[in-house]
Amino acid sequence: MSQAEHDRRIDYVEFGATDIDATKRFYSAVFGWQFTDYGSDYTAFHDGRLSGGFAKVKSAPRKGGTLVVIYAVDLEAMQASIQSAGGRITKKTFAFPGGRRFQFKDPGGNELAVWSDQ
Repeated sequence: MSQAEHDRRIDYVEFGATDIDATKRFYSAVFGWQFTDYGSDYTAFHDGRLSGGFAKVKSAPRKGGTLVVIYAVDLEAMQASIQSAGGRITKKTFAFPGGRRFQFKDPGGNELAVWSDQ
């Protein structure tokens, strides 16, 4: 993409992580994200489309911030994968106009959601 195509679009998402290694294991196992470490207190990720990072923090983030929503073709398989990798479901699957979704916390306490139109 050219600079004009990037203009006014979300370019990078950064999360806090109390344990960088556990965070990398979780997102790598569940979503297949790739990581590049920048010292022991920061790792960048790339999911194939969007880049972001995890910065070392002392305590888990508080509830009520921005909710990042990830798309999945197979919602049930994604939920099982999240739980298997140590994630915790915080809001069970529910329907909404256009699809279904659930919310989860990663091992560091970040809350995200997964949705599907299937």
